Amino acid sequence: MRTIGLIGGMSWESSAEYYRIINQRVRDKLGPLRSAQLLMYSVDFGPVEQAQHAGRWDDAARILEAAARRLQAGGAECVVLCTNTMHLVAPRIEAAVSIPFLHIADAAGAAAVQAGTLTVGLLGTAFTMEQDFLKARLAAQGLTVLVPEAPERQAVHRIIYEELCVGVISDASRKVYQGVIQSLAARGAQAIILGCTEISLLIKPEHSDLPLLDTTELHAQAAVAFALQD
Repeated sequence: MRTIGLIGGMSWESSAEYYRIINQRVRDKLGPLRSAQLLMYSVDFGPVEQAQHAGRWDDAARILEAAARRLQAGGAECVVLCTNTMHLVAPRIEAAVSIPFLHIADAAGAAAVQAGTLTVGLLGTAFTMEQDFLKARLAAQGLTVLVPEAPERQAVHRIIYEELCVGVISDASRKVYQGVIQSLAARGAQAIILGCTEISLLIKPEHSDLPLLDTTELHAQAAVAFALQD
């Protein structure tokens, strides 16, 4: 089994989901007492979040580059960045190490293509919905990517940072997200990519009329596939 390296903490609420999913998948594949070989370097999200909203992406990148180097030095054989938004600086992290970097958009895009859902709605932080670092990588896999309208993007972003990242799950916010999903469906979305690792804490398959592509689940599965690859 290869050793997985996780960069977590952004937020730790979803990083805990990565740990749970990875270990459950390994147990399912290898047996009831089996678990994953993994390392996690969990950063302090405060400075990262401040850098995000101030546009200081170089500062945020340096924090994650250092985390990736520490994982490699500790014996990790791949790097899994447990957040969608910070894939904005994925090239910097990938260049900082000599081990594979498993990109979250590759896992989500492959699942969408396999399911035949080539027009997808993308939910995430404003950074993820409005910039191209994730959308372009999904489009390169043959997907048409729709994002919510501006007022809806603001609501989705606010709920992520003010509620989900601090463990607050609200029925009222779930209804907001369901309304956004319905709007994307009306515009032609065939599935919804949950492009923030916290959204699946709020929105489950039973809450959506469209199929959900949960990047947390798909990214964690990709990490397991790498770890167990012959």
